[in-house]
Amino acid sequence: MNDDDNAEQRYEISDDASRLDAARIHHWLSTDAYWALGRTREQQDRAIAGSLNFGAYDLASGEQTAYARVVTDHASFAWVCDVYVDRAARGHGLGTRLVTAVRDELAPLGVRRFLLATKDAHGVYAKLGFTPLAEPDMWMSLQVG
Repeated sequence: MNDDDNAEQRYEISDDASRLDAARIHHWLSTDAYWALGRTREQQDRAIAGSLNFGAYDLASGEQTAYARVVTDHASFAWVCDVYVDRAARGHGLGTRLVTAVRDELAPLGVRRFLLATKDAHGVYAKLGFTPLAEPDMWMSLQVG
């Protein structure tokens, strides 16, 4: 069984905002994500409220194990941000599954350009078709269709 199969069998991806563990998300991002260190809970709660959110949940425990937030017009553009996989759940293809779920939900609505910024995960996103922009050390783009 490869890592992607393990993620498929062990985790469920959902965009149901009522399932989000906002305290856990805030802890992850404000203490362990280089782009959000020190973010306040109030800022994070506003970000969640103004975005399309995806969570990954362990099927055995129901515990949230990953998160992705998307700023989008639901028509032509999406900025994928705050992608985070709990350290204990890394290495099983969960981040790839999460971003694939984002793409698969928004593409049928006509969203054709997905952007994100990353310092260290270019290889993860490249597997999904993201390519560098003018500042390849920071931004990537996905053109669908």
